Amino acid sequence: MKNTIMTRHAAAQGEKKLTRGDIINMFIRSNFLLGSFNFERVQAMGYCFIMIPAIKRLYGPGAERNEALKRHLEWFNTQPFCTAPILGVTGAMEEEKANGANIDGSSISGVKVGLMGPFAGVGDPIFWGTIRPVLAALGASLALGGNVLGPLFFFFAFNAIRLAVKYFGLKYGYEKGREILTDLGGNRIQKLTESASILGLFIMGALVCRWTTINVPIVVSRITGADGQVVVTTVQGILDQLLPGMLPLLLTLFVAKLLRKKVNPLLMIIVIFIIGIFGYWAGFLA
Repeated sequence: MKNTIMTRHAAAQGEKKLTRGDIINMFIRSNFLLGSFNFERVQAMGYCFIMIPAIKRLYGPGAERNEALKRHLEWFNTQPFCTAPILGVTGAMEEEKANGANIDGSSISGVKVGLMGPFAGVGDPIFWGTIRPVLAALGASLALGGNVLGPLFFFFAFNAIRLAVKYFGLKYGYEKGREILTDLGGNRIQKLTESASILGLFIMGALVCRWTTINVPIVVSRITGADGQVVVTTVQGILDQLLPGMLPLLLTLFVAKLLRKKVNPLLMIIVIFIIGIFGYWAGFLA
């Protein structure tokens, strides 16, 4: 009710203001950010395309609208999902400028450039380094168990998170405006990134034993008991008593070390396949 009264008051005063429909329109358009990706200005054309509903709402046909459109065709690149709060801040600043605030175009461009780095630094490790691999791992675990919901789980879960971040990020950026720069201060971003990374590593570590199976069936001893039953002790049995899952863990750590040294992943996969096939043929792997 309060928002309705404020909107009517703003309209009565002739103030230009973005509507909820404009925000939703920008949210829908944000899904096509990379539709015109190019190596000259990267995401700039997509960014301008998203801003069109706001610019049309705030500026009439003419020089101001043209200037605003050109302003958002400048070079831009950040994590695609984290573009949402930057779009919200930009929309809020354009709204202030359209209503006569002392904001020039270079200030809006400067805020965009200033937010690109921090949001890319947050978005890349959280989405590409944590959320996507964790959800993919959970979906793959279901698929390995013969559950058809595995790929569906990954698709719907990841896109639900993506769409939620885009919508609420856009809304948050618009409501906070330039105050978002204060929220990004200090070490909040670093703590958020570290927490997400720790959670992702914990889940991926827990899935190592489920995903990776190494069985060494080499017989160490074969003892016939008084009742005639034969007790066979294998290398794998001894390892499982000492530390279950030790070999999968060692293999995972070794592969991770090779990846850090920029070893070709395809080459590692081929070598592991060869070792596995040869080991089974030779009898020291099962």
